[in-house]
Amino acid sequence: MAGPAERVRRWLGYTPALRRDPILLFIVGWTALAAVLFFVLDGRVAWQVHTFWFGQLPLDALLCVGSWRVSRVATGPARRFWRVLTGVGALFTFGDTFQTVLTFLDPGRWSTGGGLVQSTCFATGLVVVVVAMLVHPHPSRTGRERLAFYLDSATVLVGGAVVAWSFAVSPGNTSGSAVLTTLGAAAAAITAGFAAIKMILSGNAPMHKAAAISMMSSSGFVTLGVFLETPSSGELPALYYLVRFMPSLLITLGPRIQEVIAGYDEAPFGERRRKPYSLLPYGSIAVAFGVLLVVMPSGVDARMWGVVVGLGLICALVAGRQLAAFHDNTSLIRRLDATLAELREHEARLRYQALYDGLTSLANRTHFHEEVEAALAGPGRITVLLVDLDGFKAVNDSLGHAAGDELLVSVADKLRAALRTGDVAARLGGDEFGVMLRDATEADAGRTADRILAALTEPVLISNTSVRANASIGTAEAEPGDDVSVLLRRADIAMYAAKSAGKGAWLCYQPEMEAFS
Repeated sequence: MAGPAERVRRWLGYTPALRRDPILLFIVGWTALAAVLFFVLDGRVAWQVHTFWFGQLPLDALLCVGSWRVSRVATGPARRFWRVLTGVGALFTFGDTFQTVLTFLDPGRWSTGGGLVQSTCFATGLVVVVVAMLVHPHPSRTGRERLAFYLDSATVLVGGAVVAWSFAVSPGNTSGSAVLTTLGAAAAAITAGFAAIKMILSGNAPMHKAAAISMMSSSGFVTLGVFLETPSSGELPALYYLVRFMPSLLITLGPRIQEVIAGYDEAPFGERRRKPYSLLPYGSIAVAFGVLLVVMPSGVDARMWGVVVGLGLICALVAGRQLAAFHDNTSLIRRLDATLAELREHEARLRYQALYDGLTSLANRTHFHEEVEAALAGPGRITVLLVDLDGFKAVNDSLGHAAGDELLVSVADKLRAALRTGDVAARLGGDEFGVMLRDATEADAGRTADRILAALTEPVLISNTSVRANASIGTAEAEPGDDVSVLLRRADIAMYAAKSAGKGAWLCYQPEMEAFS
């Protein structure tokens, strides 16, 4: 996803383009002209109705053409949605054209309510759009994510229904038929708004937020127009015509906004990852409480009971959403615990690989140096033994590297068995091993070396061949001020002196051995 800086750069790119776009300017200018004529022709109902229907035609045509142009740059489900909207725009154009001609030919048709043909085209187009929005793919992969999404959407829908009920059931409009008529007319607008909100909440909308906001806002004006008085004939205020005209403006703006943004944004068809939370359900609670405060002065009646029931339902849905979020958090914590356990295991494995030899499981050179350095910094006597195998190359050459590895593993096992608790054995590389003895006298070091040599002389069966590992050992006792390198160098000198002496001997470092360095 794009970062904040990238989003700002894109916004700075397409915002001026939107302001200068000639088609957008024409759409807004055409609507402004119609608004002026509604007020200028106030009281002349026939001409106001003529203006209302004739003004729809270019907007319908632009909706159709704009949707088709967007479908050409879209892909996948987004292309399918915009192709559907292209067909709906053509249907609206036909229906409004038929109604415009009918209005001019029949002076008695002075109404913003369409006839049979226009109403059928409008209803069919609305149903098609709603279905296209409802079937648009949802990116959530788990059942709990889909449940949370539908709970959020249902909360918003109930909030809209509460507002619709508060308008429909008014003190002067309590008859059953009037209530059903008003609610039925509002259902289409609310359902369309719900479908649009469903796409936006899903995080996979086939349009940019700017285009979506414009098109979603049209349902609000449709709902407002439904709640206004709508007689089939007679004088109506100019503001009424403007309110009924606004949805055409807002719907038509959407495709053109989308097309302009597509020229500046590499991902213009909405976000691909849904946010883990939405503030719309809490907004529904606030709206429902606001409606409750409005209807309370009228006393306890059907309208107030409807708002109270709606508010309770919203709270129940939000509580369910919170419960789903609680389960999500619990699952997340479990997954996090499992991940942390895996990380700790991985860390331990890496640490082991960094400190120990992979073949023999003895300490490696680095770890051995650290152990000796730490021991030198503390109290007590420290003695180091260097063990070098004799004839190891011959084993590798005659029996193969696998046999050589088996021999090294057996030597490591014998070293561990020959040492005391607290002593450290290490493989320093190749066929060279190191041993650190804590608090060992010269006699203790000698006995340990003898045990190691005795253990190594015991034959080992490798590849059906009896192999005896001979070794040379050099020992060196730490003196005050010695560091690791000095101590290991002395043991190394003693080891080479022992190797020169032959027969698997061990020798303790003496200054006269410096000739072997």
